[in-house]
Amino acid sequence: MKDSIVIKQMQREHWDQIREIYLEGIATGNATFQKVAPSWEEWDSSHVKECRLVARLEEKVLGWAALTPVSGRCVYAGVAEVSIYVSQSNYGKGIGSRLLNSLIEQSEQNGFWTLQSGIFPENVASLKLHSKHGFREVGRRERIGKMDGVWRDTVLLERRSNKVGIN
Repeated sequence: MKDSIVIKQMQREHWDQIREIYLEGIATGNATFQKVAPSWEEWDSSHVKECRLVARLEEKVLGWAALTPVSGRCVYAGVAEVSIYVSQSNYGKGIGSRLLNSLIEQSEQNGFWTLQSGIFPENVASLKLHSKHGFREVGRRERIGKMDGVWRDTVLLERRSNKVGIN
């Protein structure tokens, strides 16, 4: 199966499957502060068009990854936040690793020098995945957001490109 999985540019027609995978992540309570999935139009307007990927097996989307700019200020034009989700039925198959590796390559081709990710400390698998791909912990944001009446921390991870602009 692993060899049949392809990483492709995300298209509008993938949205229904992407949304379902996102909803699975939301339901865990450890993937995002979001409580509902946005509409395609909302999601589309907030993510970098050149850096959106899906992992597919034939017509089935198994996971997705995308970048969101961290700021609209021009000095941060090469800094983006990573979103990566894999369907629960496909955990542990290397799909997240393939997606993140491809997203890093695509981000560098598009001038991003810093990728960051804020991950709940309970999301051990995501922390390990990011670490495996060169992200390092730069801090812990304590009580950064309240979810369901409970203050939550996030671990802030960052990956600096050695190929783009910060020599």
